[in-house]
Amino acid sequence: MMDIEGFILAGGASSRMGEDKSRLSLGGRTFVETTAGALGAVAARVSVVSSRAGAESHGLPVVEDLRAGVGALGGLHAALTSCRAEWAAVVACDLPFVTGELLARLASMRSDETDAVVPVQDDGRVQPLCALYRARVCLEHVGEMIRAGELRPRVMLTRVRARAVAFEELRGLAGSARFFLNVNTPEDYARALGDADAGEIRRAGVE
Repeated sequence: MMDIEGFILAGGASSRMGEDKSRLSLGGRTFVETTAGALGAVAARVSVVSSRAGAESHGLPVVEDLRAGVGALGGLHAALTSCRAEWAAVVACDLPFVTGELLARLASMRSDETDAVVPVQDDGRVQPLCALYRARVCLEHVGEMIRAGELRPRVMLTRVRARAVAFEELRGLAGSARFFLNVNTPEDYARALGDADAGEIRRAGVE
């Protein structure tokens, strides 16, 4: 879709993991590779948002995250600033089970009356790090939030016309039970490795 550009947030400190999460792998693919494959279903161009040394070795264009110390909102700010398409599809690299089918479903729910399309997890929480944003509109609000010291991405969704996609609207998609499995710690990673065989991992990323 020519009006969507994809961005992988891969600049986190990975302090709980103890190593760069973007370099972890499932099914022979790094988290970044798997996420890039998913984003490729909806975006003509996919970039990595990171300020880490060596980020270019992922083989994708790199958008430097210059907002140190403001967490994921800084990565979102960098993505929206860089985006040249009308919409930015943004996925954190520690959500390695996001699929192209999920992103295509979210993209199909855009309209002239929405500035963001965000899924709701099975636990009822919105997931702003796997969402689509109307770049210019949302960038203005993200910038205001950073200046005010409000660093929770979910808060931005209350300031724009957001379409919250209930999990029931996504449950029928293949792999939906794992879409929002967040891999933050070695224990999370061990569970992800133990819970998926290679075929299931391919369905969660690139076919």
